[in-house]
Amino acid sequence: MAILNSIRKRGFFLILIIALALFAFILSDIINKGGGNGASQNIVATVNGKELSREYFMGKVDAYQRSLGPNANTSQAMNTVWDRELRTLLFNQQAEALGIGVSEEQLNETLALSLSNNPTFQDENGIYSEARVVEYVASIQNNAVAKQQWDEFINGVKESILQNNYINLVKSGLSTTVAEGEEQYHFENDQADIEYLHIPYTKIADEDVAVSDSEIEAYMRKHVSEYEVDPIVDIQYISFAEEPSMEDIEAAKADMETLKEAFSKAEDPVAFIGENSDKPFADRWYFEKDLPAALKDTILKVSNGSVYGPYTVEKSLNISKITKTIQLPDSAEARHILIPVGLSKKDSITRTPQQAKAFADSLLAVLKKDKSKFGDFVTKYSSDTGSSEKGGHYDWFGYNTMVAPFRDFCFEKNIGDMGVVETQFGYHLIEVEGQKNKKEAYKIATVTKEIEPSEATLSQVFSESAKFEEAVRSGDFTKVAEEKGLTPKPVNKIGKLDSNIPGIGYNRTLVNWAFQEDTKVGDVKRENINNMYVVVQLTRKSDKKALMSIAEASATVTPIIRNQKKAQKIRESIKGTTLQEMASSQNVATKTANAITRSTPTIAGAGTEPLVVGSIFGKAAGEMTPVIDGETGVFAVRVVSVKKAAGLESYAPYVNQLKTAINANAINTKVFNALKKAADIEDNRADFY
Repeated sequence: MAILNSIRKRGFFLILIIALALFAFILSDIINKGGGNGASQNIVATVNGKELSREYFMGKVDAYQRSLGPNANTSQAMNTVWDRELRTLLFNQQAEALGIGVSEEQLNETLALSLSNNPTFQDENGIYSEARVVEYVASIQNNAVAKQQWDEFINGVKESILQNNYINLVKSGLSTTVAEGEEQYHFENDQADIEYLHIPYTKIADEDVAVSDSEIEAYMRKHVSEYEVDPIVDIQYISFAEEPSMEDIEAAKADMETLKEAFSKAEDPVAFIGENSDKPFADRWYFEKDLPAALKDTILKVSNGSVYGPYTVEKSLNISKITKTIQLPDSAEARHILIPVGLSKKDSITRTPQQAKAFADSLLAVLKKDKSKFGDFVTKYSSDTGSSEKGGHYDWFGYNTMVAPFRDFCFEKNIGDMGVVETQFGYHLIEVEGQKNKKEAYKIATVTKEIEPSEATLSQVFSESAKFEEAVRSGDFTKVAEEKGLTPKPVNKIGKLDSNIPGIGYNRTLVNWAFQEDTKVGDVKRENINNMYVVVQLTRKSDKKALMSIAEASATVTPIIRNQKKAQKIRESIKGTTLQEMASSQNVATKTANAITRSTPTIAGAGTEPLVVGSIFGKAAGEMTPVIDGETGVFAVRVVSVKKAAGLESYAPYVNQLKTAINANAINTKVFNALKKAADIEDNRADFY
């Protein structure tokens, strides 16, 4: 009822929006079919000449999204499938070029490992059996769904083996030599004592060293790989929320007062809620400590059966009353046997809901005569791995811990009671083993009404957003907004495949609009999104890979250039040839540092300075390094002594140390990234999502 009323209020706007959407869809289809060739419109991507078709890719995305559940994000599913399919394509292409394959022995060995704990593929002794695999494959030949699932599983196993074979070839080329082990030993154990001069960059104030935009741009062009970004757009927007006015709120309160009187007289509160509330009846018990915050200090003070409210929770008005009171334990313990609908993990039998319930009932009948068999039945039949090892037992748990049917049986029945209840997991045969700390509990009926904007308010918001859109199409977006007392909200660096716009939420329509070829900087679009109108202006557009803007790069590039300039000034100001003469010219004292190693290139009093430490070990005792631009300042160093560690008979521990540092997962990721970088990839996903 409440939903229908909401639809009626917005009827005109819903019809208008649906009509516009249908028109846009038809127009888009005509335009798309009118331009370009059909083949290109059916290709999601091309990877080194290999095409990924729309039907195949979208089918994979849909299947993966379904596996994630009803609230899964399409972009998340699409990106996951893309990474998986791209990985498969790239590794398969490499394997084909190198003649790498998957042998039957490898496949069988991998299946033996992955299926060894599945009872379907075990013999009577619980041991993995290839014969059982053959039997299973033969049994599903007339079951299209099961056969497809098995084929996909086998293909996935083969792809995994193929990729591992390739990665193992790469790893085999990353062997560590004895010479490298010896070098690592000396890196860790050779030591140097030094006397040094350190003139920190902070000696010169930042404001005394100017860095121009042209210098930042020049630096980026010398380091393109570090500052190149994918195609991006920037936007700014103003939102007009479809929120209730004060008049709407007062009208809603008046309606709720009328509903309150009827609710107080209702003989069946649950039915009344079903007909009048925007939220269903919450069929549960509340202890005083668990009452909703809005009711905690009020509902227990009203007389029995009286209605409390209306009160506001977020954007809704509510009225509540206590309908029942009972003594309930605040915790319970129980044991159970779970008989699932579908494939059972324990006996490998697939049961319909009727068969699962009938089987649970048959076990209950046996246990009512002989409870001593409960533990044996858990071991043989229960699919709840979380409790099977404890004889199906769950230790003391609170009222809100378990799913509702399981909870209600354990808390509302008596100790020793046994019965069968249904949950989303299947059928549970439960025995209540304990209850404690009985307290007063309350069942509360609540009527909730969302405070909706009236049709007049919706019309006003629609009109305001339309007038603003018209004004900014011919005027300055920021000035028009300021004249109306509004502040534009900027969103920068939106990627071509991004889907979430801060402040707006999920919206691929706006992203696609911004990247369309005919959308230019300054263009404006109005969109109805999540109960608000947004008027968006495109403020920057980069269709191809390009250097990031100077403003974006400034935070990282400016300190680098500034320190380079400071280093030059400091070097020019240093006089003398000895360390003491140099220090005197800078009015600073020299310092000493001992036991410096290359593996930990830290200088006491100066910090981590790998370039300086590396230069130290290139000099003999008594020699000086040239003036060095370090991480924190300018250095000059005199080597006091170098203590080279004595040689070892075997450097095997250091060889093994280096081998251990080669992380398999890191190699996998680096190889994949290297293949992506080297590949010729035409990514058209944005045309379909």
